[in-house]
Amino acid sequence: QVRLVESGGGLVQAGDSLRLSCVASTRIYNAMAWFRQAPGKEREFVSAVNWSGGSTYYADSVKGRFTISRDNDKRTTYLQINNLKPEDTAVYYCASRPVGELAATTYEYDTWGQGTQVTVSS
Repeated sequence: QVRLVESGGGLVQAGDSLRLSCVASTRIYNAMAWFRQAPGKEREFVSAVNWSGGSTYYADSVKGRFTISRDNDKRTTYLQINNLKPEDTAVYYCASRPVGELAATTYEYDTWGQGTQVTVSS
């Protein structure tokens, strides 16, 4: 089974940028997604990309600030986050689903990373 490892989180100030990375243990052509979970809240969808990178989808709350991309040769999916806000503070998880087309709900993804913490101070 493929393993996913996220990195790139940290403590930043409002307005800063971060790029999160998710490396897969093997080359996969599955749809990939980023979710996040803030303390005391349910895990929520952030963004997804299909197997080729040609199709992407974003939650309304992050449109215009977040960009998802992937490099299949490097087995890596990225999440570029610009103009970070305190409400973006959460653990960010990447996930894969066993098909190539993207989806936006947690139950459609069967493999998850351990998460990377993003904390935004005001």
